[in-house]
Amino acid sequence: MGKRLVAYFSASGVTKGLAEKLAEAIEADIFEIAPVEPYTEADLKWTNPLARCNREKAGKKDVAIKETVQDMDSYETLYIGFPIWYWAAPNIINTFVKQYDLSGKKIVLFATSGGSNIGKTAEKLKPYLSAGAEIAGAEVLNQNPSLEELKQWAVW
Repeated sequence: MGKRLVAYFSASGVTKGLAEKLAEAIEADIFEIAPVEPYTEADLKWTNPLARCNREKAGKKDVAIKETVQDMDSYETLYIGFPIWYWAAPNIINTFVKQYDLSGKKIVLFATSGGSNIGKTAEKLKPYLSAGAEIAGAEVLNQNPSLEELKQWAVW
């Protein structure tokens, strides 16, 4: 099995905890997809139409990312985690995948959500991926899975 990377964006810490556990379970490297401008609580208040999360989604805006993955070419499988925002990945995930040539790589999406399922998240992300990149799986992982359950889930 080739080298694996767990890359994640976490707004509140929930996805971060799951990503760290997944990386431990499958012995993968880990990378935080962090915005240059961190999100405040007000930025994430989705009930406010003027909140940053709403403006970004409505405008399909790229979100500047603080750091890049070193030696992305060395990874065969990428596990990309994020909270579900408006039935899709947050715009920072679109920005993240656009900045790399991911052709020939397997992409596995995992998400956290307070009530949404994965829906058409993979379909919505596909246009941002390099030709030849394969989304091998996509799932919301809300429960508190054990390390063994994560190992079994991450079979790609």
